Amino acid sequence: MIFFDVPSPCVGCCQVNNRGYCKGCYRSRDERFYWQQMTADQKIKVIKLCRQRYLRVMRHKQHKNNQESSIQSPQQQFIFDDIDKPKT
Repeated sequence: MIFFDVPSPCVGCCQVNNRGYCKGCYRSRDERFYWQQMTADQKIKVIKLCRQRYLRVMRHKQHKNNQESSIQSPQQQFIFDDIDKPKT
């Protein structure tokens, strides 16, 4: 049994991503719209869903960053690389 109201996960960044979820709290439009009418149990379920959505987005961003950093561009020799090297 829950004795206190569950606070809104809103962080004040009310923009929607390409999937329709808020970029700040990761709630859907309906979850944001009906928040005040939800029971505490429903709110907790929504917060758990938001956490899952957030983690999914972070994994996707990390995977994308890993792919970009693994692309190797040819290493160009810097013009002064060999100045300090002893000549053999």
